[in-house]
Amino acid sequence: MTTKYIGPLHALLIKAGLADGTDHAHVVAICLFVTLLCACIILGHLLEENRWMNESITAIILGCFTGSVVLITSGGTNSHILQFNEELFFIYLLPPICFNAGFQVKKKQFFENFAGIMLYGVVGVFISFAVITAGCRYIFPAFNLGNFHIKDFLALGAIFSATDSVCTLQVLSQDETPFLYSLVFGEGVVNDATSVVLFRAVQKLDTTDINGLTALSILGSFLYLFFTSTALGVVTGLLSAYIIKTLYFGRHSTDREIALMTLMAYLSYTIAELFYLSGILTVFFCGIVMSHYTWHNVTESSRITSKHTFATMSFIAETFIFLYVGMDTLDVDKWKKANERASFSIAGILLLLVLLGRAAFVFPLSALSNYLRRTPGTRINYRQQIIIWWAGLIRGAVSIALAFNEFTTSGTSRTSEHATIITSTIMIVLFSTVVFGMATKPLISAILPHHLRSFQSDASEPPSPKDLASDLDLQTPLLSLADKQNVIFANGMLRRSSLTMLLQAPTSTIHKMWRKFDNSYMRPVFGGRGFVPLIKKSPRALEVRLLPETDLAPG
Repeated sequence: MTTKYIGPLHALLIKAGLADGTDHAHVVAICLFVTLLCACIILGHLLEENRWMNESITAIILGCFTGSVVLITSGGTNSHILQFNEELFFIYLLPPICFNAGFQVKKKQFFENFAGIMLYGVVGVFISFAVITAGCRYIFPAFNLGNFHIKDFLALGAIFSATDSVCTLQVLSQDETPFLYSLVFGEGVVNDATSVVLFRAVQKLDTTDINGLTALSILGSFLYLFFTSTALGVVTGLLSAYIIKTLYFGRHSTDREIALMTLMAYLSYTIAELFYLSGILTVFFCGIVMSHYTWHNVTESSRITSKHTFATMSFIAETFIFLYVGMDTLDVDKWKKANERASFSIAGILLLLVLLGRAAFVFPLSALSNYLRRTPGTRINYRQQIIIWWAGLIRGAVSIALAFNEFTTSGTSRTSEHATIITSTIMIVLFSTVVFGMATKPLISAILPHHLRSFQSDASEPPSPKDLASDLDLQTPLLSLADKQNVIFANGMLRRSSLTMLLQAPTSTIHKMWRKFDNSYMRPVFGGRGFVPLIKKSPRALEVRLLPETDLAPG
């Protein structure tokens, strides 16, 4: 990290005897930034119950205030305490955020809503990407907003298709709205990974020869990066599980277990970047595999420590980003190089395209999901669709990181157009985080009253992971499931169509086959939560777990 301390404030500290050289000035700058991080945490705690505020909004507002103070103190020359390269976003800040997202994801809920999550997180990204790219391509030249190239439009489409799931989940409750929480969180993490992979595919695209095969080229690059990065993350996660299970580090030191998990997760990210893959997607799936196998191979104390360590690292990185974004809003150098009129125009156009792009896939894909899943309690009603649409409008860390990566070099914009894009991106992140983020809780209260939330919770998710009814559903044969689906309900519900049963049957079959394969082959080799044989007490005997799920389990 390269640091740059403001001149006038540095001179004031030297006069006061608080600084005597460049190295010490760097220490003072870092000290001040850490103090701001502590202030964000304290203010976030005090505002925890506030229906309008959350920690991301608090960090941005505090960053703007600090940037204003620094700007005034420096005589209008700088607004930063620290100045760093955009690569640091990807090297140090995004890996812990993405790894923790995969490590903490509730796998049961994730895979129960897997079809909807993948529709939103993968297909939805491509629809949003197409809407934003096409809109920029035709609107920017019409309003004479700068000399942009086709690759810039494609990059903007990928950048603003990435949602900020962390900020959104700070205003959603897993207890009050578990179904929405699962959908929005799952879509958020898959959406971020898909957007980054799509962004990398666009960067590798040769725009000198654009033709009808360009879309296929982007799709091919996306599929290659997606599956290769996913495979690398899975292999690294399995390797960590096998090493810890075989060598049993806990008999000597639990510190080694946590250190190995952390380092191997980061190793998966660096290897992916080394081979020009998607490190974010790799570390995300590494987190999922580690939470399923590796986490259960370590000692109890290591489980508690690792779970909170990964969450803390992610929280600090996210707060750091939003705090810096707040200060970066007043960066004089960027605004001097950018076209102010074009910045506001581009920000407004992109916000409109983000609204349209998200609506273009949330409502049609929700209708498709409802057609395929007609079981009571699994349908996404219109009220929920509005919340899903609104909650995914927030843009944050990933959008900022991708914009800096594409349109700056060592933190400095290369052209006036690129500086304009950076200032527009910062404005969009500020507006969407503060306005959309503050309005999410009141919107949920207005659209989903408490009596609707409780019905939704009971219908979409068991009240407890230990509920035997949930285990019964998982162990019920496919024939019984089909019989249940064909029952004519007392309220007049019609029998489900054969086409719908055919489309849903493979999902149940694959899930059942995976559980059997996992219990028979994967867990004996890589560890994880164990199972005991069936207890033949009655014809309806259930499989009993040795280690039942607890609230501590990451997924």
